[in-house]
Amino acid sequence: MGCCLLALISSFAPRIALLLVWIFTSQVTIAFHHTFIWPFLGLLFLPFTTMFYALAYQPGLGISGWGYVFVVIGFFLDLSSYGGGGYSRRR
Repeated sequence: MGCCLLALISSFAPRIALLLVWIFTSQVTIAFHHTFIWPFLGLLFLPFTTMFYALAYQPGLGISGWGYVFVVIGFFLDLSSYGGGGYSRRR
């Protein structure tokens, strides 16, 4: 149930979903090696990419296999959200 709720929230508010993952789990802290600046910048500029990176990260292994695919998908979702906003402003 928690994963479905996270997917629902992230579909319309990725920054809120990333913030909830950061507050209620240790995934973001572990993935970014206890630094604050990189997840914070990701929260501001690339929320999907940051969230997918944190969820795909495996302690001791890093990101491998399908994790790279999910991070790239997150990056394209971020780019499409910026592009879609610019397109709607132009109309």
